[in-house]
Amino acid sequence: MKPAHSLSLLASFALAVAACGGSPEPAPAVPDVPAQPAPETPAAPAPTAPEAAANPEGGSAAPAAAAPVTVEVPIEARTNSKLKGSATFAEVDGGVKVTVNVSGAPKGKIAVHVHETGDCSAPDAKSAGAHYNPDNHPHGLPDASARHLGDLGNIEVKADGTGTHEIVAKGASLKQGAPNSFLGRAIIVHEKQDDGSQPAGNAGGRIGCGVIGQSK
Repeated sequence: MKPAHSLSLLASFALAVAACGGSPEPAPAVPDVPAQPAPETPAAPAPTAPEAAANPEGGSAAPAAAAPVTVEVPIEARTNSKLKGSATFAEVDGGVKVTVNVSGAPKGKIAVHVHETGDCSAPDAKSAGAHYNPDNHPHGLPDASARHLGDLGNIEVKADGTGTHEIVAKGASLKQGAPNSFLGRAIIVHEKQDDGSQPAGNAGGRIGCGVIGQSK
C-alpha cells in the first residue's frame, strides 16, 4: 500500500490537470431560424378608364373640336309662284358652303342670291332689299374676280321642276355681327337666269324667299 501522503498528492495532481487541460463544455446549439423575406411595396393603383382616356400621357386633355356652324333655311313661295325649297348654310375654310334644293320651279337656269335684309314679308319679297354687297363690288357670277358677296349663281332646274345647287361663297361667314356674315340676311330665288350683267343680273321676279336665321 502506498502511503497516505502519496495518495493525497496524486489526487491534487489530478484536480490540477482537470482544471487546466480539460476540454471546455460545448455551447448550447442555437436553433436555425429561416430568413424572413423583405416586405413588398404596394403597387400604385392603375388609373381608371376615364382618367386614362382624358389624360393618356399625364398632360391636359385636348379640348374637343367645335362643330361647324350650320343654318337650315326653309324657302317659301313668293310672287304667286308654286316654288318650295330649302337651303343649308355651313361654315367651311375660306367661306360658307350653300346648298339649295327647290321644287315647283320653272325649267332651266334660275338665279339665287343672298339679299341684304332678312325680311320676306312682302308678297313679291322686295322687303329683302338688294343683293348683299358689304364690299360695294359690281355684280358678277361666282367665278368673276369682282362680285357681290351674295351672288350665288344659278340653279339648274330639271323638267320636273326640281333642282339642286351647291356653291362655296368665298369670304362669307356665319358669325353673329360680322361684316361679312350671312346671318340675318335673306336667300332669294329668282324666276330667270342671272346673266352676270349690271346691276343685278337681269334675273326677273323673286319667286322664293327665306330668312337666314340663327346658327345651330
